Amino acid sequence: METSESAPLSVERIRADFPILEREFDGTPLVYLDNAATSQTPEPVVDAIVDYYHRYNANVHRGLHQLSQEASIAYEEAHDRVAEFVGASGGREEVVFTKNATEAMNTVAYAWGLEELGPGDEIVLTEMEHHAALVTWQQIAKKTGATVRFIEVDDEGYLDMDHARELIGPDTAMVSAVHVSNTLGTINPVSELADLAHEQDALIFVDGAQSVPHMPVDVEEIDADFFAFSGHKMCGPTGIGVLYGKQHLLEEMQPYLYGGMMIEKVTFEDSTWHDLPWKFEAGTPVIAQGIALAEACDYLDEIGMDNVKRHGEALAEYAHDRLSEFGDIEILGPPADDRAALVSFNLESVHAHDVSEILNAHGVAVRAGDHCTQPLHDKLGVPASARASFYIYNTEEEVDTLIEGLEDARELFA
Repeated sequence: METSESAPLSVERIRADFPILEREFDGTPLVYLDNAATSQTPEPVVDAIVDYYHRYNANVHRGLHQLSQEASIAYEEAHDRVAEFVGASGGREEVVFTKNATEAMNTVAYAWGLEELGPGDEIVLTEMEHHAALVTWQQIAKKTGATVRFIEVDDEGYLDMDHARELIGPDTAMVSAVHVSNTLGTINPVSELADLAHEQDALIFVDGAQSVPHMPVDVEEIDADFFAFSGHKMCGPTGIGVLYGKQHLLEEMQPYLYGGMMIEKVTFEDSTWHDLPWKFEAGTPVIAQGIALAEACDYLDEIGMDNVKRHGEALAEYAHDRLSEFGDIEILGPPADDRAALVSFNLESVHAHDVSEILNAHGVAVRAGDHCTQPLHDKLGVPASARASFYIYNTEEEVDTLIEGLEDARELFA
């Protein structure tokens, strides 16, 4: 599979790398539109996992034998490759592998938050945060006496930046914001939020789970202090997430998971910690997953992240326009031409779960529920929504199949 930054995606060629897309259910082809939950995995990434287990499966940083040396080099270089993918010039010292983005957020919340936060400090979130961030900072605030405040979302699904400027003040210690809303498709101005935070000597944590897979991301251009994302949403394997942190901050932080590999010296009285990033990777790490994630970065870079962005946003706009043809469908979030690669919606008088079941009968896989944003759904006044989310292998014809399924749902519940 090859493409270029200037040419449109060769979707047919890309789809050939994803055998799962050939599946049928009772003769009905699979239409996979649940990419915001997890993307599918291309053969080169699967091959990287198989190659590791077939050729050099060994624990890292613990053996002098050849297999361990090969595994250690590949695992270390994977950190460098991921750092390059998101613009972290510090390389592996600024990239910690975790088991998912949630663990990356918890790492900062516990290793930094428990030490630095106290009564009078404020943590500023947005009303569109995923539970991974909202619940984590909420619980850390309870433990430290800090206060959590929320930047409001306006009627169109954008952050109210005037409200952000009011909230982020002298008492703010951390701003934690989602880069792309997994429910609304809103692309948030995280660089502007970073500037607001830094003007108050606060830090900013960016949740990039929905941005890194879909658009070029440069953590240094954003000026994020911390940034988290997941491998399984960007053609990588499950079981791996990434925490980027500015090197000086990671050096100052103490680990909150202890065990093998993260230590330098241990006595019966005390311990000292390994260098970055290993001091945050206790125990046997995610070796195969890390190596495969580096391969996923290669795969996406070969396609071109500008191409990935254009393709996903074009499909979301097309889906938004087709859904807008229904007079009884409510679409959540910004206008068609100003959103990331997903559309959440509700068919009038039909619960999102029922919509999902009917679409499943058409072979269409979507997400239904609150998408781990219960407070946002409460604010919007809807118990749940259906979400169609797109990626590099999806087509307009698949969107048309989604629309056909929704027409059947409307007739069934009429």
